[in-house]
Amino acid sequence: MSNGICLITGGSRGIGASCARLAAQRGWHVVINYNSNLAAAEQVAADVVAAGAKAKTVQGNIATQAGVEATYAAVDAFAVELAEPLSAVINNAGASDPVGDLSTFSYDRVQRVVALNVTGAIWVAREAVMRMATRFGGQGGSIVNLSSASAKLGSPDAFIDYAATKGAIDTFTIGLALEWARDGIRCNAVRPGIIDTEFQANVGRPDRPKTDGPKTPMGRAGTPDEVAEAILWLMSDAASYTTGGFIDISGGRSAIP
Repeated sequence: MSNGICLITGGSRGIGASCARLAAQRGWHVVINYNSNLAAAEQVAADVVAAGAKAKTVQGNIATQAGVEATYAAVDAFAVELAEPLSAVINNAGASDPVGDLSTFSYDRVQRVVALNVTGAIWVAREAVMRMATRFGGQGGSIVNLSSASAKLGSPDAFIDYAATKGAIDTFTIGLALEWARDGIRCNAVRPGIIDTEFQANVGRPDRPKTDGPKTPMGRAGTPDEVAEAILWLMSDAASYTTGGFIDISGGRSAIP
C-alpha cells in the first residue's frame, strides 16, 4: 500500500538522493526536484522505480518563486496521474559558498545562501501547507526540514552565514509545527553534522569527512543513509505524535557545549 507522494527538494544527490531511495523502499512515490544535474536526478528516479515505486523528476531552482511553483506543478500533475495525495515534503535543498570568515564574504554570496536556504525553504513549506492542510481540503501530512548542526555550533571560520540560515530554519520549524498541528500537518527537522556528501567539496573542503570526522565523539563522519533513516522515521506513522521536534545527527558533535 502506498503512503502517498513525497516531494524531495534537492533530491538528486547526497542526503536527498538517499531519502528518495529509502522512501521508495518504505512505500512512497517520489518527486525528485533538482536544480541542474538531470543525469543524477534520472539515476535516482531509476533507483526509485527499481524499488517498486513511481518517480518523477522536475527541474526547479528552489531559490526562486518560479522554481518552487514549477516543482509543485509537477507534484500536482503526478498526484492526478497516480490518484495519490502529496503526503510528505523533505525540505532538503540548500547550499553554502566556500568556507571563509565573514571578512571574505560578498553581499551576493549572503543573498544567494539566504534565498535558497531560508526564503526557498519557507516557500516550499507554504506550498506544501496549501495542499496538505485539512482547512484547505487536504489530508494532512509531514514536513521535514533540513537544518544543520551548524545552527547550534555557529561554524566560525567556515560558513557563519550558512549557520545563520539553519538557525532560521530551526525557528521556522517550531512556528510551522505549532501553527499547523490542528490541520493535520506535522513539522520536524534534522540537524546533520559532518556528513560524507558533495556538500563538503562544494564548500572547498572535500577532505573534511576524513580530517574532521575523527574529531567527533563517535570518531567518524556520518553517511547520507544515516540521515535518511531519521527523516523517514519522522515522516512515518511511528512518529505520529512528534511535531516541532529535532533530531541531531552529528555523531555527538552538536552535544558538546
